[in-house]
Amino acid sequence: MLDKLDKILDRYDELGNLISQPDIINNQKQYISLSREYKGLQPVVEKREEYKNLLDNISESEDIIAVETDAEILEMAKAQLEEAKQKLPPLEENIKLMLLPKDPEDVKNAVMEIRAGTGGDEASIFAGDLYRMYSRYAELKGWKVSLLDLSEGTSGGFKEIIFEVNGENVYGTLKFEAGVHRVQRVPQTETQGRVHTSAATVIVLPEAEEFDVEIDMKDVRKDLFCSSGPGGQSVNTTYSAVRLTHIPTGIVAQCQDEKSQHKNFDKALKVLRSRLYEVELQKKQEENAIKRKSMVSSGDRSAKIRTYNYPQSRVTDHRIGLTLYDLENIINGSIQKLIEELKVADTSEKMSQETS
Repeated sequence: MLDKLDKILDRYDELGNLISQPDIINNQKQYISLSREYKGLQPVVEKREEYKNLLDNISESEDIIAVETDAEILEMAKAQLEEAKQKLPPLEENIKLMLLPKDPEDVKNAVMEIRAGTGGDEASIFAGDLYRMYSRYAELKGWKVSLLDLSEGTSGGFKEIIFEVNGENVYGTLKFEAGVHRVQRVPQTETQGRVHTSAATVIVLPEAEEFDVEIDMKDVRKDLFCSSGPGGQSVNTTYSAVRLTHIPTGIVAQCQDEKSQHKNFDKALKVLRSRLYEVELQKKQEENAIKRKSMVSSGDRSAKIRTYNYPQSRVTDHRIGLTLYDLENIINGSIQKLIEELKVADTSEKMSQETS
């Protein structure tokens, strides 16, 4: 293990040298890529130092025990050896986790799309509940949520809402939220008091930066239209909303949230870029799926992943068989337990495949 850690230290030192060179600094794409790698290796380098110190303590204690005759010093050395040996296994397990292959997309911001599915007006209301849940979770994490586009439901909530989440390791934290979410409850629009099942689809995309996807604007058709969303009379009576269509792929992105046509264009372009980037990512994921079939895959939009049952105050994640009877807090943003368990399941699977 120390050999692996020494190689990582060599790479860390090499990266530190590279990102200080003027030609690298002037190349934004390369500089950002190398800086991310450098930052990602820093925790491993720190653990290497801790691990090496522990091994040195064990070796030093064993040397003292082998030659020392003073009873007091001998007792201290034995105590130090015992303490170090107890710390070693958990530290090695921690390092093994850190050495697992990382998804380079995890450090990125995320673009999230929530769309009402089966269930009519109740599905739109549920989509609004999910948006509020993620917004409150982001607030707890110190992340920033920026609205990109929305289409309101007729009885509340949203037929579709698209928003960006900015912060540290956002995509890596939220990527397993992608899929079909179901709600079982008496709808606000139902007078008979019967429990209905409705659904909404959550899509989580890593935010693509300009150098991730090069878009030839000759391939993009730009349409302007009057906003039908919130924002006041000035929004609704001017052609400020922007729809962008990528002609080669047919992928469409639009934004009508801002009063400024220029700002709406920038936001729509950001969504378009992320959707195009996802197409490339899905190709990679399909290639990797041949090697690894993950139970907590973040790629299958049609998979039913979670049920929110109001009569029983129950939330069940079907991928890992986890049920929590804490629906009120979860729907109000307390989803950290779910996210942690999904990460543990994914990491355990990776570790078992590394050793197989």
